[in-house]
Amino acid sequence: MENQRRKEQKNNIVSFVPNGDYYFKKALKAIDHDQMDKAYKYMKRAAELSPSNAHILMQFGIMEMDAGNFESAYECIHTAYSLEPSESEYVFFLADVSGCLGIVHDAKKYAEQYLEMDPEGVYSFEASEILEFIEFEDEFESFDEEDGEKIIAQEKARRLMENGRFPEAIEVLEDLIETFPDLWPAFNNLALAYFYTGEIEDAKALLNHVLRENHGNLHAICNLTVIAYYEKKDKELAELVEILKKINPFDWENRYKLGATLSLIGEHELAFKWLRSMSKRGYEGDSGFYFWLAQSAYFCGHVDIAESAWKTLVEIDPSKKGLEPWQHIKTNVGSNALEQNREKIVEKITSKYSAHRMFGFFLLSKSAYKQEIIAHPTWIDLTKYSGLEKLSLAYALNHQFNRNNKIEKYFERAMEVAEQLYEKSGSVTVEEQYLFQMWFVLCEKALQDSYEFKNVKALAAAVDFMFHSTINSTRVTKKEYAEKYNISVSTLTKYVEDLINYLPFESK
Repeated sequence: MENQRRKEQKNNIVSFVPNGDYYFKKALKAIDHDQMDKAYKYMKRAAELSPSNAHILMQFGIMEMDAGNFESAYECIHTAYSLEPSESEYVFFLADVSGCLGIVHDAKKYAEQYLEMDPEGVYSFEASEILEFIEFEDEFESFDEEDGEKIIAQEKARRLMENGRFPEAIEVLEDLIETFPDLWPAFNNLALAYFYTGEIEDAKALLNHVLRENHGNLHAICNLTVIAYYEKKDKELAELVEILKKINPFDWENRYKLGATLSLIGEHELAFKWLRSMSKRGYEGDSGFYFWLAQSAYFCGHVDIAESAWKTLVEIDPSKKGLEPWQHIKTNVGSNALEQNREKIVEKITSKYSAHRMFGFFLLSKSAYKQEIIAHPTWIDLTKYSGLEKLSLAYALNHQFNRNNKIEKYFERAMEVAEQLYEKSGSVTVEEQYLFQMWFVLCEKALQDSYEFKNVKALAAAVDFMFHSTINSTRVTKKEYAEKYNISVSTLTKYVEDLINYLPFESK
């Protein structure tokens, strides 16, 4: 299929961001070296990043078939076919995967279509075999013809949700449940899509409908548990958790759902039990599985298992390198540390004040709750943030800033001042929060004035001195704070004078 090879595109992008084509080439290289596990992981990532590239989707669909993941393969190959219906190879593999799923009508239709398009083609013998098999085997067990429609729609919705395209997923799933009113997985996924777009009451109503009609549906119970956790409905959450603790799922899909849910809400011991039981029995999951296994293992004290799981996750998705949930968490912080107080962080990042939100994102960068806070549908809203707030969120997410860009360089230095304060204080306590809050008020105004933040230590010393001299003026000396930060008194004085210019005095 030389005519389908992607052409190299010229661009002027300076910073390197891996895209679908990048991972596709890595997959091909892995195939050449007979490293099929790596090839699969790279091809999966390529398909995620290039959902409209027919050739990549086709190749990943073939690999999914080889792995026995026929539903996912069907969706990939069918999407590739819909993008390029004149490509005969796509038609043949659509016939092949339809046969694997028992969708006889489609297998026959596409095999005949392939032979019409390319009667002497590479797969003509295999297409003829498919037709002979269907004709000869009177007792060929098939699904209802509607199964093909269900598979396509559900896989399409899943892919849309994975890429954050929730309104489009909602449209697909609403049409699907209207056609198939007892297709409970579609109901559950639609409820999640509602949740992630902030339609929480609609999500709960849908999940309760599932439980009325399909009593004991584990996915519905898990989804209600997550919503109760985010809404801080403690009584309702406790009741749902007690139900989950009594459930002993046999199949891997339900174990995965249960383990991930328990880990998200902080029930790490039980989450680890279920997720670890899967990995011990040879389960090879997606990146999400290894994320939750790593997180639950780490917070249960199984650091080696956590690091091993994260290593596997990075092999699947190299972009997650260095983003371990525990990377920036101090092990010796006290129980009153705000960086481990989910409610305080949410209070800050949803504040009406920009400096408060910047402080909240700094706390988020240190928090074990980072993943769940980011995943919440309404707590973080990029459309409401200033440029500085977006930079603060990027900092919390471990973004690598460009020091050749003055704005990013000055911002990163401002955050280094906050890191100096954090290093000296050990954690952000209820009392110390006002020191940090003062800094973010000052640095917001300084950044707006293009202040360069040249001496990070001196700036940290200056704001530390200014704060404590305000609340305890009779006992605070410049010499004490100069020694604390290993700078001279004259340097401290200079930077105090700099920062005074950015105090929020009202103009007269």
